[in-house]
Amino acid sequence: MYIKINLADPEPKKVKLTIETLENGGVIAYPTDTVYGLGCDIFNKKAVEKIYHIKKRTKKTPLSIMCSNFKQASRYANIPDAVFKLMKKNLPGPFTMILKAKNKTPQNFLAKNKTVGIRIPDNKFCLNLTTLFDRPIITTSLNISGEKTLISPTELSKELANKIDLIIDGGPLSEESSTIIDFTLDQPEIIRQGLGIINF
Repeated sequence: MYIKINLADPEPKKVKLTIETLENGGVIAYPTDTVYGLGCDIFNKKAVEKIYHIKKRTKKTPLSIMCSNFKQASRYANIPDAVFKLMKKNLPGPFTMILKAKNKTPQNFLAKNKTVGIRIPDNKFCLNLTTLFDRPIITTSLNISGEKTLISPTELSKELANKIDLIIDGGPLSEESSTIIDFTLDQPEIIRQGLGIINF
């Protein structure tokens, strides 16, 4: 299914449809504050497997999760006080922050060292979705691993589009992904410089 959404004022019926898709184990393509993402319920193992299959991504490569706010993020990741202060300075925004995962976070998409990437995007649709869904969803770029990032779902091949349960079109977005910062090291380290400029 394909729908268009107003990013400035997301239509409640379309947000509800997205939640229903996630609850039914579906995979969605959706707009963020950077690139288009692929997502699903983090607790649905089959849906997570499907995302790996769609992206042709090795299981050795972890996936990140998108949260609605700091409270939700703290349920799934250990956030030291110093990191929390930095998160408050920079989020919501175009950043992925790598933190130690908590035991309740599913293990099937985590890095080997049990870390998880946390996103709180500056995007009304994403924040509405994760707030009403009341748990995070997987967030990874809408493309086959190693290939060009898509700026619009209209660029999807028919083959790829047919594997996605709900495609949400919010118009053209950036080609640039989020900036990734690893906070599990002695000093924070920028792993990938993307759209966001971190304010330390």
